Amino acid sequence: MQMNPMTLTEFLMANGDGNLVQYLESIETIEQIPAAFFNPLCEKLKMYYVTGGMPEPVLMWTEDRDVDAMQTVLSNIIGAYERDFAKHPDVKAFPKISLVWKSVPSQLARENKKFIYKVVKEGARAREYEDALQWLVDANLVSKIYRSTAPGLPISAYDDLSAFKIYLVDVGVLRRLAQLAPTAFGEGNRLFTEFKGALSENYVLQSLRNQFEVTPRYWSQVNPPYEVDFIIQRENDIIPVEVKAETNTEARSLKKYKEKFGGKVRLRVRFSLDNLSLDQDTLNIPLFLADYTDRLIGIALKEH
Repeated sequence: MQMNPMTLTEFLMANGDGNLVQYLESIETIEQIPAAFFNPLCEKLKMYYVTGGMPEPVLMWTEDRDVDAMQTVLSNIIGAYERDFAKHPDVKAFPKISLVWKSVPSQLARENKKFIYKVVKEGARAREYEDALQWLVDANLVSKIYRSTAPGLPISAYDDLSAFKIYLVDVGVLRRLAQLAPTAFGEGNRLFTEFKGALSENYVLQSLRNQFEVTPRYWSQVNPPYEVDFIIQRENDIIPVEVKAETNTEARSLKKYKEKFGGKVRLRVRFSLDNLSLDQDTLNIPLFLADYTDRLIGIALKEH
């Protein structure tokens, strides 16, 4: 019963916001987005965090504006996934798959989002649960993002297979599984910042995976602690990506990454609620423009 979620662009079309999509598709230079487009796009993005991109909850919202029905549908989708776990040929695997699945919001609520088996169950060991996790990855219900040790090509050659993060297939499913109320939609930017910005990271990853052939990675170092949320391979460039859930953000980890890898870094990307801009080699992309990342990087590399 697995379906691919709609992108934000598709959500806007379903919501009757073709004029906003037309504007987004017309962007050909890195310059400030006028408030007449910027503000409504921020509001639509919040709604997307609430509904996610699964067709049925989107329908409940776009056609009926019925939040309760949309919540029920998301719960039904989660229930259907969880019933699928029970169809695993090894009956003993079912509780393990279920425990890993239910641990995802807790994993993402931590400052350091690296997947830890102890969060699944006290005393859990990797060898007991890695098959259950792999089942969820193979079922396309979660994305597994490995830590990259350096920005080299191919990116997979630099995977640290012992360290990874897990995200869900859809931002709306994550919000529902985490039991974040849709009322947060009306409370300023709370939906972006709550839950350690995990909804924003999940949303950006969904969008990046649609645009780039190679699954993104992330980069981190322990002492002192720095983490770049995602690393993407675009043609022959490895580009670090930071996701900030607010405005006026300082990207300390992007700065550290540049210091460490210098000449290998042609461009750094930061997603935030700040406006579209290019400051030397740092491209700031408003979160609602995530579907256009590949194109915007191309424009920035020509302008930079």
